[in-house]
Amino acid sequence: MNSDIINKVKQTLVRAGSSFRKDQIEAYEFAIAKEICNNAKWALSQTLENARVACSKCSPLCDDTGIPHLYLEVGPNQVVTGQLIEDIHEGVRQGLRELPGRPMAVKGNDIQRIEQSDGLYEDAAALDAAPLIVRNIQEDEMRLTVLMLGGGPAIRGITQSIFHKHSIHVVVDEIVKRASEGVKKLGCTPCTLAIGVGRSQYEATSMMMEAMVKGNYSIQSELEKEITARVNETNVGPLGLGGGTTVLATFLNVGPQRASGVRIVAIRPCCCFEPRRATVSL
Repeated sequence: MNSDIINKVKQTLVRAGSSFRKDQIEAYEFAIAKEICNNAKWALSQTLENARVACSKCSPLCDDTGIPHLYLEVGPNQVVTGQLIEDIHEGVRQGLRELPGRPMAVKGNDIQRIEQSDGLYEDAAALDAAPLIVRNIQEDEMRLTVLMLGGGPAIRGITQSIFHKHSIHVVVDEIVKRASEGVKKLGCTPCTLAIGVGRSQYEATSMMMEAMVKGNYSIQSELEKEITARVNETNVGPLGLGGGTTVLATFLNVGPQRASGVRIVAIRPCCCFEPRRATVSL
């Protein structure tokens, strides 16, 4: 086992679960400055203050500490071994204990886990990470991003087909419609919309995951700005209190497409603390 890698992964998970990034803080500050609804301004300020306290104490941003999702980027001369993957998972286990993560791992066989009839493990480290996503990169290094993803956005997320009719406007209209429906039910707004467009359910979801890994609040495409602006017209606002800041930003990632009448789209309305992420070079 490589103690250096294990420690790096542990610290990265804790950072992901307890800290806002610089662009995330700036997005909140900008939203607070432009918001004209007093209730919305208060809710935004409280969320940002919560994040600052969590960061200063290295404590969880939210009671729902999230399920670890791992995104590994591998350069041309880097080697991924079974031992490396085990070291990463050991770092995750140690990070869940240190954060600490909320005990959420369900005991039992297939039926018992579905029914949640055999109880939960008390050890936060019993929570398995989601399957590892591996991507090639041009830089000759290995980078791991840890995402801590909560349950609320997963409940409101959707992966469906859209008949595109050879028009980006048709696709965007449908994305806005479906995202607006999810955001209204989310509760923990303002949200960040993570959207992936692919050729299959798996690929669309992978594109959505990559959007959360690569998304930047300070850099938004015209399509991302349009989706954000249109969903903000719902007037849901922070914590459902109304106002113009239902969505902070949109992270859109379009993958390869096939000759077909449909596009598979995955949408995750990330809660006010997400994407909770941190990256480390291994």
